[in-house]
Amino acid sequence: MSVSSSGLSVGAYLGSNGLMFKGQERLLHDHARFVAANAPKVRRDKQLANANGPCFARSCQIRQIWRIVSLMKKTLFPFSALLLATVSAWPAQAQDAITVPSAEELDEAANQPVAERIVNEHVRRILQLDDAGPRINAVIALNPNAATEAREAEAAGLPLAGRTVLVKDNIETRELPTTAGSLALEDNFTGRDAPLVANLREAGGVVLGKANLSEWANIRDQNSTSGWSAIGGLTRNPHAIDRNTCGSSSGSAAAVAADFAWAAIGTETDGSITCPASVNGIVGFKPSVGLVSRTHVVPISSSQDTAGPMTRSVSDAAMLLNAIAGVEEADAATTAAEPHLADFTEGLETASLDGVRIGIMRNQIGNHDGVSSLFEQAVSDLREAGAILVDVDYQRHPDLGEAEFTTLLYELREEMARYLQSLPDQNGPQTLSDLIAYNEANAMAEMRWFGQDIFLMAQNATSREEYENARSTALRLAGAEGIDRLLRENSVDVLIAPTTGPAWTTDLVNGDNYSGGIGAGSLAAVAGYPHLTVPMGAVEGLPVGLSFMSRQWADHEALKIGAAYERARTVKLAEPSFDTFARRVGVR
Repeated sequence: MSVSSSGLSVGAYLGSNGLMFKGQERLLHDHARFVAANAPKVRRDKQLANANGPCFARSCQIRQIWRIVSLMKKTLFPFSALLLATVSAWPAQAQDAITVPSAEELDEAANQPVAERIVNEHVRRILQLDDAGPRINAVIALNPNAATEAREAEAAGLPLAGRTVLVKDNIETRELPTTAGSLALEDNFTGRDAPLVANLREAGGVVLGKANLSEWANIRDQNSTSGWSAIGGLTRNPHAIDRNTCGSSSGSAAAVAADFAWAAIGTETDGSITCPASVNGIVGFKPSVGLVSRTHVVPISSSQDTAGPMTRSVSDAAMLLNAIAGVEEADAATTAAEPHLADFTEGLETASLDGVRIGIMRNQIGNHDGVSSLFEQAVSDLREAGAILVDVDYQRHPDLGEAEFTTLLYELREEMARYLQSLPDQNGPQTLSDLIAYNEANAMAEMRWFGQDIFLMAQNATSREEYENARSTALRLAGAEGIDRLLRENSVDVLIAPTTGPAWTTDLVNGDNYSGGIGAGSLAAVAGYPHLTVPMGAVEGLPVGLSFMSRQWADHEALKIGAAYERARTVKLAEPSFDTFARRVGVR
């Protein structure tokens, strides 16, 4: 979490236990503006010292905000002893300014509206666990008006009642820059909300801040490390901080797992909601493409891109989906969604698995003994709850991967240019070629750990005919001859498989190390169909999710089945350790 280059993200929140006391708000805002205005400028040719991996954005220097604060202590207002005690990394010099709040101030804080108190508690956790201690590094920036907005939303009686939501930093919000994790967009303040964010606010949700992500949503290079961006550094998995968060919605997943917000919004082209949700032990829902608008979201693919909820329960995912879904004229894909919009929370509490036919994708379980054991227990839980289980034989078609990749390359080049040219500030990059040139000119900051081979391939993917053939092939293999055929021939309502394997050890030098042969999420991604992952347990404390995939627009049905499984699940879920894997399991 950090202060943005033109504003503040910490100032409005400091106080006892994250609460604001009377008379301090103006001083806090003034102080944070002073710090932001006087923070040292970044030298992009020199690596910043960052415990979470190299980060070159100006925002990273604000992580050292209290070094500056300690020099200002003679003019610094009194901070609460309680908050300072929770953030062990703050310098001792700052504690000279501590005064204990009065009883009247404590009473006033206790009488704050619930939503406002929860905002402040989430910010306290971010200060304690994201910026200090284990340094999860999931949050890039905070909305300085979040507490006020939460209070107002709660008072207005809106459906989400001021619940806090962290937004992946490839989705535009009016108060913060939208960077996609790249220094090329560091100053991308559009001053506008993506329609999905506008819908969120109208429903009473509060944008708490921006979540880190795998840079460019993991579409820059084939040897990337998930969870790293030049803007935000490296996000850590709360269950084992030396393990990966998967990507690209890395910060969104880690933040929800660490209880930094009620929920987060991620985006997915193929696996970028479901994989991070699985390895961080939370619920992730990739809706049918078109259910949620993609306007003012940094794109990869109009065929496959979608935003979706990342939460701690299926009911919360449905509640958040209610808020962000909707028809939006600038995104043609949403027009087909109108008949399928519903109250996605309806029926979740009473949903039953009795008589539900579920297809088990045996060939997609993989060969990891721990994952197989968890999956068999999930199958047993489903059977005990009354589900009818059917083994389904699916073999991935050898042409599917190539057809999908050809589609993504062409759409990336076309749609990235369209997005960049839509930005209010036209002084930045305008095309994918401009981004490639920027990365080359800033190679130490942007390409120390991995290159941009996918960008380069996309730049040369110019054949419209090849693209159209590839898209037709991919959609047929994943949809009509994939999920649709499996559901029809086996007379099942939904398909299940493990989502992915346990989190691997993060390795910036060698890149990601996915567990091969586990899961079938690409089918739902390429077809544009719903895909829900729900925690089914953990292997040595490392979470693993259970995937539910169904036909196009069967989002509500998938959520109901997932909610019923959530109640039927007998396995105890792992809690975040905020420690290394070795210490978590007692290895010395």
